[in-house]
Amino acid sequence: MSDITKDHSMTYHLFGEAYQVTLQKSTYKNGGTAIQLFDAVDGFPFATATTWMPDLAENEVAIKNYSENVGMLNFLMENGIVEAPHREIESGFTIVPVCKLK
Repeated sequence: MSDITKDHSMTYHLFGEAYQVTLQKSTYKNGGTAIQLFDAVDGFPFATATTWMPDLAENEVAIKNYSENVGMLNFLMENGIVEAPHREIESGFTIVPVCKLK
C-alpha cells in the first residue's frame, strides 16, 4: 500500500462538514488500483474512493461517485489524483466514471 498524500492531508466536504483525510493506494485482490481515504487525525478508514471493475487498464480507476460517495469524483479531480473521466461503465443501476491516475 502506498501513501498518495504522504506529506499532507486534504479536506473532504461531506454533509456540510469538513474532514481532514489522507489517501492510500493499494491493489484489489482481483487486480486493479484501489484508493482509500483515512481520517488524518485518528487514522481510521473514512471512505473507499474506487470500486473494482474488470478490464481496466493499469493506470485506470473506477470512481465510486454514488450513494455515500457522491462528490468523490470532484474531490479526486480537484486534488490532482485523477484526470477527468474518459469513459463510463454501467454497473447495476448506476454509471461508474473511469479515470486515469495522475
